[in-house]
Amino acid sequence: MHSLDASVRNIWRIKGAGLTLLLLLPSLFYDLTHLFDPGSWLPFGVLSGTVLVLGLIYCLAWPRLRYRAWGFALRPEELYTEHGVLNHIRTVVPLRRIQHVDVSQDLIEREFALGRLVVHTAGSRSSDVVVPGLPLGEAERIRDEVKRFILEDPLTEDPV
Repeated sequence: MHSLDASVRNIWRIKGAGLTLLLLLPSLFYDLTHLFDPGSWLPFGVLSGTVLVLGLIYCLAWPRLRYRAWGFALRPEELYTEHGVLNHIRTVVPLRRIQHVDVSQDLIEREFALGRLVVHTAGSRSSDVVVPGLPLGEAERIRDEVKRFILEDPLTEDPV
């Protein structure tokens, strides 16, 4: 079983900080606009403080737990992933069912030279499997290996 690159924790922290900031701004606005309102349902700073504490927990502790829960393995005929902190999810994707494979990066992942392997399968419900936090070279190597299997597998060829 392979683990993700450790830098993915920093990416998750940065994204968590962005989400925390996005939630903190409206709560600060509420606190400031109700600062001198005697009928306010919350004392000053309670809402913003709660958002800030929960955001810090989400940014600092959650990426560590999430990283420990992630694992994947490319086996001869399947891709196996397991992830999830509260709900542990194990996914087995037969390589024969894969339609195509992408390697993608967002701006933050590009700065850390990491990518996501996105596997599109023939299923209709939850048919995409994503393996985040892979070094770009490894993600491309896995993509090429899966592509090679798809092209060589006689079961995926259409009869002439």
